[in-house]
Amino acid sequence: MDLLMASYGESSSDSESDSQPPAITGLPPPPIDLLNTTTLFDYHEPSHSTTTRVRSFPHIQGNYALHVYIPVFVPSERKKELAQFLKKAASLVAGLHVVDIDVPLRTLLKDEEKMVQAALGREFHISLGRTVPIRVHQIDSVVAMLRQKLQFQKRYLIDFNKWEVFVNDDKTRTFLSIENTTGGLAEITKHIQAVNEVYKLHNLPEFYKDPRPHISIAWAVGDISQSLKRVVEGEMKTHVNVGGLSTRCMFTCKFSNIVCKVGNKTYNICGSQGH
Repeated sequence: MDLLMASYGESSSDSESDSQPPAITGLPPPPIDLLNTTTLFDYHEPSHSTTTRVRSFPHIQGNYALHVYIPVFVPSERKKELAQFLKKAASLVAGLHVVDIDVPLRTLLKDEEKMVQAALGREFHISLGRTVPIRVHQIDSVVAMLRQKLQFQKRYLIDFNKWEVFVNDDKTRTFLSIENTTGGLAEITKHIQAVNEVYKLHNLPEFYKDPRPHISIAWAVGDISQSLKRVVEGEMKTHVNVGGLSTRCMFTCKFSNIVCKVGNKTYNICGSQGH
């Protein structure tokens, strides 16, 4: 996990130094590619086993990658159950890697503890806006407006109850994700609308009109959605009612805060307030 944190260039939750954040050229992709949250890198895999990274948008001096999201942690008591499905998926579908780091899931099949820690023992993200490049002179304004619109947020619970498969727009990556379709969806949708307003004022591309909040657990090079969907559909069939709806919540987490990451600098936008 130290490697993962280093990749993101972790800093304090609300660093407010006078100097501007250094431009980052190694930010891993946030887990929301269905909504085309393009980052500085896209994943491509050549014919040999080594995974390489290629820029999705060019690095320009003075540009910084902007990402607004809700941090999510999987509760300890649900990790083993989720890991069991990941083991099944990895055994049936080749090429799955742990999200944000180049660790093949198949290498973890024989060690459940490592599977749990590597794949589930980290911070996940529900993205509230596309990951886009912004100019240095926009940073203070974007952060200030996000805080103005999102500063007061009540506590609520976020339910994750559906395995889903997403593919990014250029078909270079497939993601195995867990979607939020019930509890917390209305609140998250309002957050996205607020972020959209800030993006629009800064001439930044808005989120898709029908966002589907989720966290991504694993990724693969290219479009392997069909084979992965068959595995997911088989799993979900065991947990649906007569109407075809999910009968269980895979896990629930508390909304804690909204984070804005610009380059390798992190800004805390808001924390939850009591009812």
